Amino acid sequence: MRVLVFLILCLPVAGFSADRSVSPSEFESIVTDKTLSYSIQGVEYGAEEYFGSRRVRWSYLDGECEDGEWYPKGEQVCFVYDALPSPQCWQFYLRDDRLLARFENNPDATELYELDRREEPLMCLGPKVGV
Repeated sequence: MRVLVFLILCLPVAGFSADRSVSPSEFESIVTDKTLSYSIQGVEYGAEEYFGSRRVRWSYLDGECEDGEWYPKGEQVCFVYDALPSPQCWQFYLRDDRLLARFENNPDATELYELDRREEPLMCLGPKVGV
Protein backbone atom coordinates (compact mmCIF):
# COMPACT_ATOMS: atom_id res chain seq x y z
CA MET A 1 0.00 0.00 0.00
CA ARG A 2 2.81 2.44 0.87
CA VAL A 3 4.48 1.69 -2.45
CA LEU A 4 1.25 2.47 -4.31
CA VAL A 5 0.82 5.79 -2.47
CA PHE A 6 4.47 6.66 -3.16
CA LEU A 7 4.08 5.88 -6.87
CA ILE A 8 0.93 7.99 -7.11
CA LEU A 9 2.68 10.92 -5.44
CA CYS A 10 5.58 10.61 -7.88
CA LEU A 11 3.38 10.83 -10.97
CA PRO A 12 3.54 14.18 -12.78
CA VAL A 13 0.43 16.29 -12.56
CA ALA A 14 -1.10 15.95 -16.01
CA GLY A 15 -2.86 18.90 -17.54
CA PHE A 16 -1.55 21.45 -15.06
CA SER A 17 -0.12 24.61 -16.53
CA ALA A 18 0.08 28.10 -15.17
CA ASP A 19 -1.23 31.04 -17.15
CA ARG A 20 1.61 33.17 -18.48
CA SER A 21 1.04 36.90 -18.92
CA VAL A 22 1.35 38.18 -22.50
CA SER A 23 2.61 41.72 -23.11
CA PRO A 24 0.90 43.87 -25.74
CA SER A 25 3.91 43.51 -28.07
CA GLU A 26 3.83 39.70 -27.73
CA PHE A 27 0.05 39.79 -28.27
CA GLU A 28 0.64 41.74 -31.49
CA SER A 29 3.15 39.18 -32.77
CA ILE A 30 0.76 36.29 -32.00
CA VAL A 31 -2.39 37.72 -33.58
CA THR A 32 -1.38 39.94 -36.52
CA ASP A 33 -2.75 38.59 -39.81
CA LYS A 34 -4.73 35.90 -37.97
CA THR A 35 -8.38 35.30 -37.11
CA LEU A 36 -9.05 33.96 -33.63
CA SER A 37 -12.32 32.52 -32.37
CA TYR A 38 -13.15 32.79 -28.66
CA SER A 39 -15.40 31.02 -26.19
CA ILE A 40 -16.87 31.90 -22.81
CA GLN A 41 -17.23 28.95 -20.44
CA GLY A 42 -16.90 26.51 -23.34
CA VAL A 43 -19.53 28.17 -25.57
CA GLU A 44 -18.35 29.82 -28.78
CA TYR A 45 -18.74 33.57 -28.34
CA GLY A 46 -17.24 35.33 -31.36
CA ALA A 47 -14.17 35.85 -33.49
CA GLU A 48 -11.76 38.64 -34.25
CA GLU A 49 -9.59 39.25 -37.27
CA TYR A 50 -6.34 41.09 -36.56
CA PHE A 51 -4.74 43.24 -39.25
CA GLY A 52 -1.49 45.19 -39.39
CA SER A 53 -1.43 48.67 -37.86
CA ARG A 54 -3.43 47.26 -34.90
CA ARG A 55 -6.72 47.27 -36.80
CA VAL A 56 -9.34 44.63 -35.94
CA ARG A 57 -12.68 43.28 -37.09
CA TRP A 58 -15.01 41.60 -34.55
CA SER A 59 -18.01 39.36 -35.19
CA TYR A 60 -20.41 37.47 -32.95
CA LEU A 61 -20.41 34.96 -35.85
CA ASP A 62 -23.76 36.20 -37.10
CA GLY A 63 -22.37 37.56 -40.38
CA GLU A 64 -22.16 41.12 -39.08
CA CYS A 65 -18.76 42.60 -38.36
CA GLU A 66 -17.55 45.64 -36.48
CA ASP A 67 -14.28 47.38 -37.36
CA GLY A 68 -12.03 48.89 -34.75
CA GLU A 69 -8.50 49.11 -33.45
CA TRP A 70 -6.50 48.16 -30.40
CA TYR A 71 -3.78 49.89 -28.42
CA PRO A 72 -1.59 49.03 -25.43
CA LYS A 73 -2.36 50.52 -22.03
CA GLY A 74 0.31 49.31 -19.63
CA GLU A 75 0.14 45.52 -19.79
CA GLN A 76 -3.44 45.53 -21.06
CA VAL A 77 -4.73 45.61 -24.62
CA CYS A 78 -7.62 48.01 -25.18
CA PHE A 79 -10.07 47.84 -28.07
CA VAL A 80 -12.30 50.56 -29.50
CA TYR A 81 -14.83 49.92 -32.25
CA ASP A 82 -16.68 52.24 -34.60
CA ALA A 83 -20.00 51.48 -32.88
CA LEU A 84 -18.48 51.22 -29.38
CA PRO A 85 -15.90 53.99 -28.94
CA SER A 86 -15.41 53.49 -25.18
CA PRO A 87 -12.30 51.33 -24.57
CA GLN A 88 -12.68 47.66 -23.66
CA CYS A 89 -9.42 46.64 -21.94
CA TRP A 90 -8.18 43.07 -21.50
CA GLN A 91 -5.14 41.37 -20.04
CA PHE A 92 -3.97 38.46 -22.17
CA TYR A 93 -2.39 35.24 -20.94
CA LEU A 94 -1.19 32.05 -22.58
CA ARG A 95 -2.71 28.81 -21.35
CA ASP A 96 -1.70 25.63 -23.15
CA ASP A 97 -0.48 27.75 -26.13
CA ARG A 98 -3.88 29.46 -26.47
CA LEU A 99 -4.79 32.99 -25.52
CA LEU A 100 -6.91 33.68 -22.48
CA ALA A 101 -8.32 37.21 -22.20
CA ARG A 102 -9.42 38.52 -18.83
CA PHE A 103 -11.60 41.67 -18.97
CA GLU A 104 -9.84 44.55 -17.20
CA ASN A 105 -7.59 41.88 -15.64
CA ASN A 106 -10.35 41.13 -13.12
CA PRO A 107 -10.52 37.39 -12.30
CA ASP A 108 -14.21 37.77 -11.46
CA ALA A 109 -15.06 39.36 -14.82
CA THR A 110 -15.51 37.88 -18.28
CA GLU A 111 -12.81 35.55 -19.58
CA LEU A 112 -12.50 34.67 -23.25
CA TYR A 113 -10.56 31.56 -24.25
CA GLU A 114 -9.10 31.05 -27.71
CA LEU A 115 -10.76 28.16 -29.56
CA ASP A 116 -9.07 28.45 -32.92
CA ARG A 117 -6.37 30.47 -34.70
CA ARG A 118 -6.41 30.58 -38.49
CA GLU A 119 -5.38 32.71 -41.46
CA GLU A 120 -8.79 32.84 -43.18
CA PRO A 121 -10.76 36.10 -42.84
CA LEU A 122 -14.05 36.46 -41.02
CA MET A 123 -17.22 35.93 -43.01
CA CYS A 124 -18.86 39.33 -43.02
CA LEU A 125 -22.07 40.09 -44.88
CA GLY A 126 -22.46 43.48 -46.47
CA PRO A 127 -23.97 46.43 -44.62
CA LYS A 128 -27.66 46.29 -43.77
CA VAL A 129 -29.75 47.87 -46.49
CA GLY A 130 -33.33 48.90 -46.13
CA VAL A 131 -36.18 49.35 -48.56
